[in-house]
Amino acid sequence: MSTDPDALLDSAGQITEPVVVVDLDAPEPLPNDRLLIGLARRPLDDRRRELAAALDVTLVPPDTEDGAPFVAVEDPKRELDLLCAEARANPQATLALTQVLRAAPKDVTAALDLESFAYSTLLGGTEFARWLQHRGPRPLPPPSPQAPVLVDRTGDTLRITLNRPERRNAYGRELRDALVEALRLAVLDTGIARVVLDGAGPSFSAGGDLDEFGTTPDLATAHFIRTRAGAGSLLHRLADRIEARVHGNCVGAGIELPAFAGRVIARPGATFRLPEVSMGLVPGAGGTASIPRRIGRWRTLYLALSNRPVDAQTALSWGLVDAIAPGA
Repeated sequence: MSTDPDALLDSAGQITEPVVVVDLDAPEPLPNDRLLIGLARRPLDDRRRELAAALDVTLVPPDTEDGAPFVAVEDPKRELDLLCAEARANPQATLALTQVLRAAPKDVTAALDLESFAYSTLLGGTEFARWLQHRGPRPLPPPSPQAPVLVDRTGDTLRITLNRPERRNAYGRELRDALVEALRLAVLDTGIARVVLDGAGPSFSAGGDLDEFGTTPDLATAHFIRTRAGAGSLLHRLADRIEARVHGNCVGAGIELPAFAGRVIARPGATFRLPEVSMGLVPGAGGTASIPRRIGRWRTLYLALSNRPVDAQTALSWGLVDAIAPGA
């Protein structure tokens, strides 16, 4: 490997420094092999706004800038320190996510494939192995005591309800397969004009079932299951007919999947979070394809790297959801 002190990799192939902070008040030439975080303390002129669009995310004070490249936070420097710490804790996952979001294929199938290739790569990485070791061994989740997904048709409306409240509707094998079966019904039956997707219990979905993480038979099989047997591509095909109604904690797949829907309605107390980078991974249920199409790649990266929950009002202002249910 290179002995250049500015090189991304050291002599052992390990990432030296995954982040470059760009001071938009005094910008310098940009490298392209690291995460580029912008920091601005005052309103930007047109040239610096254009520069911010070329970065991966830019932190600004409240009421300074608006629009997808910017994330307004109370203390940009403190938030910058958090993002840098997270990136340095999981540099492989951070740079993989950065590269996936920058590539941003227009075709959703290609975007899902790219995400899955990155996800499978990271499943074999040291950061995910460290997370698994820290989590410790767990038994596989028990079979669902009831139908993991409820399907009810009234006229031309199909209602699909995630129905594993005892596991906070975790997106595990049983629930995934049942959801895919229900969505295929909607694809095949042209008499279904409207699909409503919601979840039983206190949360829409807590994301992937952590007890199943690390149990894939091999990385190639995992890729084809994610991309060809997952719900993301079907939700995209049905987007014009789907309304997702989300509530409670919407974590990982719990926002990645509904973000494909043509309309997303949140209850006032809903929160949204992408924790995968902290596990040494990238979103794996389609989030790098669905979420950037709503809020841009910059805020998607912030959501994933910060691992901070976003409330319903912020999600509405960003476009992650389309409405907040009145009186709910």
